[in-house]
Amino acid sequence: MPPFTRFRQLPVRDKANARRVVARAVAWGTTAVSAALVLGALLLPNRLALITPGAFAHIPVEAVVGAAVLLMLPRTPRRVAAVLAGVFLGLLTVLNLLDIGFNEFLGRGFNVVLDWILLDDAQSYLEDSLGSTTATAAAIGAGVLVLVLLALMALACLRLGEVMARNSAVATRTVLVLGTAWVVCATFGVQVAGLPVASRSTTQLVEDRVERVKATLRDEREFAKVAAVDTFGDTPGDRLLTGLRGKDVIFTFIESYGRSAIEDPLIAPGVDAVLDQKTEELRAAGYSAKSGWLTSATYGGSSWLGHSTFLSGLWIDNQNRYRTVTAGDHLSLTRAFKRTGAWRTVGIMPGVTKNWPEARFYGLDHVYDSRNLGYQGPKFSWSTMPDQYALTAFERLEHGRRHDKPLMSEIILTSSHQPWAPIPRMIGWDEVGDGSVYEGIKKAGKDPKDVFTDSTRVRTEYGKSIQYSLTSLIDYVVKYGDKNTVLVFLGDHQPLARVSGDHASRDVPVAIVAHDPAVLKRISGWGWQDGLRPGRDTPVWRMDTFRDRFLTAYGPGKGAGPYAEKCPAKPTAKTPPKPAAKPAAKSPAKPAAKTAARPAPKPSGAARQP
Repeated sequence: MPPFTRFRQLPVRDKANARRVVARAVAWGTTAVSAALVLGALLLPNRLALITPGAFAHIPVEAVVGAAVLLMLPRTPRRVAAVLAGVFLGLLTVLNLLDIGFNEFLGRGFNVVLDWILLDDAQSYLEDSLGSTTATAAAIGAGVLVLVLLALMALACLRLGEVMARNSAVATRTVLVLGTAWVVCATFGVQVAGLPVASRSTTQLVEDRVERVKATLRDEREFAKVAAVDTFGDTPGDRLLTGLRGKDVIFTFIESYGRSAIEDPLIAPGVDAVLDQKTEELRAAGYSAKSGWLTSATYGGSSWLGHSTFLSGLWIDNQNRYRTVTAGDHLSLTRAFKRTGAWRTVGIMPGVTKNWPEARFYGLDHVYDSRNLGYQGPKFSWSTMPDQYALTAFERLEHGRRHDKPLMSEIILTSSHQPWAPIPRMIGWDEVGDGSVYEGIKKAGKDPKDVFTDSTRVRTEYGKSIQYSLTSLIDYVVKYGDKNTVLVFLGDHQPLARVSGDHASRDVPVAIVAHDPAVLKRISGWGWQDGLRPGRDTPVWRMDTFRDRFLTAYGPGKGAGPYAEKCPAKPTAKTPPKPAAKPAAKSPAKPAAKTAARPAPKPSGAARQP
């Protein structure tokens, strides 16, 4: 017999008792859930790896104080205070969840001043990777989750406040016991799972967020002063880059090409094999190469911060700094080529999908973005086109044409962008055409949902994407380069923590390739490794030091920059130059400690990189 039918047949008294039992159970259950929600919000860590049962075995002082306050307030103020406390805890939980996501993807917490624009990037990334339906559903789900979370937290605090008011004597004793226990545990340093039982994590988290907001605003003012100082800002064009006159110089950023690609046990074998093979192919074609390490200003994403740091000689680790420097006249490395009047300067930017005003700062005569590279093939998840196609378009539109001047080119290769599926494959250069041939290649590739959710598979596919990008670039140089070709290529940042690991460095490989031996002779004192693969002991420089070192090495000689005295234009084997320390005026006193953990969202119009 169904339960409802049995209930209808009970006597009136039994029905009333049953209702009271059910009501009591619902009341106790609601109170228990409310308490769990509040304690969970107060104790929730902001890193996924820290979310363990032991993380919630603590006494939050904020709960003790909050309960005491609610007990002392009259009915109406108590209810108002409870609702406000619930909304606050809901917002705090949302920020903690954002911290968890940012730490997983970008290796840093969420910056409440700078990072809201990245939520739009995340939406675009999901749309490119998983489809518009999934992305829309995720956005709606996230919005609903926030609203439900705020409402539940407010109702939970309200519920607890009412229960304590109805049972004030018991509640008062409980608060006194918990308060005493907190003081004792704090005094004697009692710990559970390596963390103090007497917790004040919420207070510390709020204090940290307030301090980060202050630091962000303070950094904006201080960086404007730093950016106004430019060692090469007044250097005339005829004294810039004299050691590269007549050369076609190509600066190439390979997306997410980090140190992990060369040293991680799972990823490195394939990537290292490609680097060694391509070093030999370059040597057979008459080229030489030297490679080193640079420490990027960003990690896991926000590639434009790495690009601008490398080219400006300034440590650009957040969006405010990026806006400041790109709106000013600080000399970028690419604009130095334009200032000489000896080069035509172009950009190949397949990741740029709309207007990009920063081209002026970078000194590019012409920018080819995803809309005018002539690509008629499919997107490969986030990447708008395969790297081999982008390089083919560069050859067709610029490099393969006759020019009155040599070319200085900035090329961004995007095939190694997450989620690393599907990955293009190399085809004959004469088969590339307008890119339509890639339809079948994409269909034969892996599904990004299957790759990105598998921690082992995603590392393997990441390595394959780096192999593809490296192969595309070096094969292009071997096929289309000549005696005047100079290639400078590097990674913009390490891949996200799921691939590079929770404690990975921010180092990325950098290499210079040239046919003319005189080009590499000028950097013989840098201590770089021969070939395309830097060694473990190869020097590591901060990325913002590269511009001055490069301009000094390829300048006319002494007196042309901070490294001029110790890095002469033509070093010899007998007197190898030693790089000097970067002058304090070029960057904040301790930028790595002060701001390196705060990469920022992308600018409007730039490559959409989460």
